[in-house]
Formats: sequence, C-alpha cells, structure tokens
Amino acid sequence: MLFNYQKICSKYLEDLPGRTKDILLRRFGLDAPAGRGKRETLASIGKNYGITRERVRQIEKDGILKIKPKLKRDQKIFQHFTDSLKKFGDLKKEDILLDKLGRQKFNPHIFFLLTLADQFERFSETRDLHSLWTIDPNSLTPAQEVIDSFYNELINTNKPLELKDYISPLSLESEALLSYLEISKQIQQNPEGAFGLKDWPEINPRGVKDKAFLVFKKEKRPLHFSEVANLVKPAALVQTVHNELIRDPRFVLVGRGLYVLGEWGYEKGTVKDIILKTLKKARKPLSKKELVEEVLKQRFVKENTILLNLSNKKYFLRNSQGKYTLRNNGNF
Repeated sequence: MLFNYQKICSKYLEDLPGRTKDILLRRFGLDAPAGRGKRETLASIGKNYGITRERVRQIEKDGILKIKPKLKRDQKIFQHFTDSLKKFGDLKKEDILLDKLGRQKFNPHIFFLLTLADQFERFSETRDLHSLWTIDPNSLTPAQEVIDSFYNELINTNKPLELKDYISPLSLESEALLSYLEISKQIQQNPEGAFGLKDWPEINPRGVKDKAFLVFKKEKRPLHFSEVANLVKPAALVQTVHNELIRDPRFVLVGRGLYVLGEWGYEKGTVKDIILKTLKKARKPLSKKELVEEVLKQRFVKENTILLNLSNKKYFLRNSQGKYTLRNNGNF
C-alpha cells in the first residue's frame, strides 16, 4: 500500500507549539531530505536550546501525547503496519522493517508513526539480538527458540543452511522464520541466501583469501589462480590471489598453478610426497600403473612427471617384480 508518510507526519505536527514541533522533527529526523533523516540526541538539542536533556525528553513526550488523539483518522496506515508484522511472525528487525514499510525513502517517518501508536513496541538491541519492533512481546519466546535450534543445527552440520533445508521446531511460514533469524546477531545470511554463523567465511568473507574460498565452494572444481582472481568480486590482482592461496592451508596446489580445496580430500605436498604417502598407506610394493592411478587422483600432472619422481633412488626402489617400494622400508 502506498501512503504519503511525509505529508501525514507533517499534519500531525502542524498544530504543535514551535519548539515542540522543532524538537520532534529533530529527534526523529523528519526535517531532513527524504531517506536521509538522522535522529538528534537529547543532549545536542538541549544544548541548542539551553535546557537539560531531561527537559527535552519531557517536551518530546508531551508533543507525542498531543498527537495521539489524531491517530484515529489514519487507521488504514496502522492496520497496514499490523498486517505486515503479522506476516513477519509478529516481529521484525528494525532496519529491515523500516526499509520495507518506508521503501527506504520514508524510514524516519515510519519510525515516528510506529512510536506514536500504542500497538507497536520497540525492543532495543542487546548483546545477542538486534533492535526490533513487535505487535506481541510474547513472540520473542518462540523467536529465541528458533534461533537456538538453528544455531545448534549450524554447529552440528558445520556448514551454511538454506531455509528450505531446515526443519523448524515450530510450524512457521518462511516469512516468519526469516524474521526470527534476522534478529539474531550470531546468525547472518550471505548474498546467496544461505544462513550461517557471522564469523564463517562463507557468510562474512574477510579479505581476498575468504573470497577465493567462496569461489571454490561455488565452482566446485580445480581452478587456476588467475581464474580465481577474475571470479573474485571485485576482481583481484592475480599475484595477490596466488600469494593468498599459497599461504592459506585451506587450498592445495594440485598442478601448475592449479588449486583445489583440501576439504575435498586432497592432500598437501609434492608429487614425491603423494607417492610416499601412497606407498606407506598401501604397506606393500605397488606397480607403476597402480602408483600412477593413485597419484592422478590427487594431482593434475602428466604421467612422465610421476615416473620422473619414481626414478629418484633416494626415496624409491624397484624390486625384481618391477614394483616400487620405499627405500627406507623396502620390505614393509
């Protein structure tokens, strides 16, 4: 529904004494250009008028009390606010609610109108929750239950979740479930729509290395560092990406400039290291074919590169059956 919130708020203020009107305009940021209203503090306004902050608070309160009898003429507006909050599960994170109702143009006016009407209650932010508005303070209890349940699910799975993959302990519409999760300071949503813990790189990437990590998670394939540099948003310097991939243990070099994620089952090390690990794990001599097959599961290299490493007699020996063993443990 479309309303001229600026005009509505102006009408509420027009009959107030000059100082009261000015204080309300400044306290709620109503006198600034559309969308840029910034609320002034009690102290700054008090200093301007040469009165205490408590006196400013009293003038603000008196002004709101004078306006309240006028609210009856605009019940459609407040019913619209109520219906919206019901759809959101009876509560909504403050900045998101203001954006949705005010269309990012009348946010200060929406805040002012919500403050005027008795059916809406504001909860200031806490250590765990963002500031929010509600039409039912009791809705905070199921919201906290859902937040705790979702948090535990994230800890158990150790990966981001989409709403469709989460089984809520309550029968909730997606809009309500989303509203509940949005008020949590521990849980955040990434641009792809998945939810996770705020310090997870998949949710809140920090720097080039985390952004590169997200590229690999999205592409799900080996990537050359130059390709990663182009896929990172915004695009990064090729050498910067290469340096980050080399230093970060999450990435494994598997070919000439080619990287993968270690969590995909790839091991660190050179081709020689992979051969050593393969023979130690097998605990028996292996043929050239067997070793080549195993190494190629871990590295994107030519067969000749593997054979060249096998010819290193400092580490490997070839027995009479043509199979390879470790020089220091040839008999396993």
